[in-house]
Amino acid sequence: MPQEIDIGTRLRQVRRASGLSQRDLSKRSGVTNAMISLIENDRTNPSVGRLKRILDGIPISMSDFFALENEPQRQVFFQADELKEIADGRVSYLQVGPGGAGQTLQILRERYRPGADTGKAMLRHNSEEGGIVIKGRLELTVGKQKRVLGPGDAYYFDSRLPHRFRNVSDDECEVVSACTPPSF
Repeated sequence: MPQEIDIGTRLRQVRRASGLSQRDLSKRSGVTNAMISLIENDRTNPSVGRLKRILDGIPISMSDFFALENEPQRQVFFQADELKEIADGRVSYLQVGPGGAGQTLQILRERYRPGADTGKAMLRHNSEEGGIVIKGRLELTVGKQKRVLGPGDAYYFDSRLPHRFRNVSDDECEVVSACTPPSF
């Protein structure tokens, strides 16, 4: 079954790629700015004649307009089972999103088993990070500062400073954290 074409979204993409505002396209095509807005927001479907007039204002032919590939949509929402495990052991890191090149923010759901830590060697990387403890108790050392954080407590620091995380309770500790740029 052929994929249905979203005319409004495609028109917006083509108009923007041509460097035109809705107002510019209105002047060029003779179709009101309000009508172009309604079409782009999928509030109305244009007649073939009106769409041709709009496309002539870009300019792009009807056949080229309909032959364009749809712009791939990035996943926005993630179910719990869609988080990507990037380290599984006494410390588990579940990443939100695909990761990889071009990603400028890393969001993690971290789980520390009782007594688990990030290792004796202090971590350092060129970024900033912050997080909120969801459950359990987490000891965080940043440089010469050390604090035990509980549910609702948060942290934010320059990751170039030596740091270490350790679960100091007999229960699992869970943290939601963010790091920019991603550290791993």
